[in-house]
Amino acid sequence: MAENKSYTIVEYFGGDSGYQCGYCKNSVGNFSYGMWSHTMTVQDYQDLIDRGWRRSGKYVYKPILNKTCCPQYTIRCHTLKFQPSKSHKKIVKKMNKFLSKGDLPKGEGEEGESMMCDAAAQREPSSSCPSEAKCPSVSQIHQEDCPNTAPEPEQQNTPTEASPNDTSVPPSSSGPKPGTGADPNRPQCRKAKNIRNERRLQKEQKRQSADGIAPTTKPPPSASNQSNQPKSLEDLVAESLLDCTAHGLEVRLVRSNPPCPQFKGSFDASYQVYKLYQMAIHKDPPEKPSESQFRRFLCDSPLEAEHSDDGPEVGYGSFHQQYWLDGRIVAVGVIDILPSCVSSVYLYYDPDFASLSLGSYSALREIAFTRQLQKQSPKLCYYYLGFYIHSCPKMRYKGQYRPADLLCPETFSWVSIERCVPKLDQSRYSRFKQDPDAGDVAMLKDVGRAMVLYKRTVMPYAVYCRKRKGSSDEEEVKQFASLVGQFCAERILLYRS
Repeated sequence: MAENKSYTIVEYFGGDSGYQCGYCKNSVGNFSYGMWSHTMTVQDYQDLIDRGWRRSGKYVYKPILNKTCCPQYTIRCHTLKFQPSKSHKKIVKKMNKFLSKGDLPKGEGEEGESMMCDAAAQREPSSSCPSEAKCPSVSQIHQEDCPNTAPEPEQQNTPTEASPNDTSVPPSSSGPKPGTGADPNRPQCRKAKNIRNERRLQKEQKRQSADGIAPTTKPPPSASNQSNQPKSLEDLVAESLLDCTAHGLEVRLVRSNPPCPQFKGSFDASYQVYKLYQMAIHKDPPEKPSESQFRRFLCDSPLEAEHSDDGPEVGYGSFHQQYWLDGRIVAVGVIDILPSCVSSVYLYYDPDFASLSLGSYSALREIAFTRQLQKQSPKLCYYYLGFYIHSCPKMRYKGQYRPADLLCPETFSWVSIERCVPKLDQSRYSRFKQDPDAGDVAMLKDVGRAMVLYKRTVMPYAVYCRKRKGSSDEEEVKQFASLVGQFCAERILLYRS
């Protein structure tokens, strides 16, 4: 019995026959492989998204890039090297002005805001979802003829990035010169407004800590640290919380699986924002964004809550990052916190505040949040924005969060977006890795070592075949193992009935 071990348990559906594309609206142009995940470790999901997979609720899918009408390439941002562009600064300053002055800006937000999140992520599985009741719980699983140690997780896709050069000016060690004027033995005079703002920020951080919410800002820099250097993303974001004269903005991180008390208490308010967003932005009829659909799509997750000594204090798993304005939810970013990244799942907001560019603003906040987590967990330094669709102009905005990489669909190695775009200008589908001899380091070599779950027992596929005295599902298992890679195939349990 393996009661304390975490497993990933999936049922594989194979490829589909095509469904409507959420980008070009081709009725049968979008193709993908899919599987239902009953439970999944955060490391397994990290390795799967580094092979082009992505989840929608508990449904995990991988677009068939050389066949689908609008190829979707996994994209990530190097958060430690990220510098906000002029347009990014404009978005943050627009929010800051709204919080301090109170007037909503005119207009409808930035181009692409209505498609800030992957339209494909909303699809339901083409096969009917299996009953969870027939899969045993982890405590009911036995092992048979299994290797003593699981293979090491894949690490080749997330190399450690050097921290950007520190451009801050160290505080001066010398005090003010003596003479006429202020007493050099007493603190320098400070404006009352600055003192009030600092106290307000400290009070907010204490309240967030008491509620179990990860603080998302840092204290304002002291006068001795201020210079002519460009403001960092953190400095820009902090300004929005220092001068909330007209409106108060608060960001709360709540765990969605298993749901924490704060998530349960705000569920109805969050769902109402989602419903308004789907009807106004995606033109859904009122009956489509139902509560059950909201739960399946954005609340249910196969990722269990995990904690480690070298991980972030909030732990790993699935969360909702709620934006509260004057005591009401106006936007929610659905995210997964994984060993190497924060992965953006979806973003929905109150359409009344569309002119604040909440899609782009939340992405900047999530980049800042990732950098905050990286201080606690050094290898957690990437921000995954889902899929980059070059053939859909409105989805190219994701490439503006640089430096950025796209995932090569053949070698599953990361290539800078600057090198990928010229290839995508020539062809919708492209191999990004230039070295023709480079291949997939996790390529399937032995399907017999793939792990399966059969009659509540974990066993290699080779043992399963002997028990069944031959099996007719070898091609299906081989396809699944090839798509997840040899390393994941030896850890993930493929359910067999």
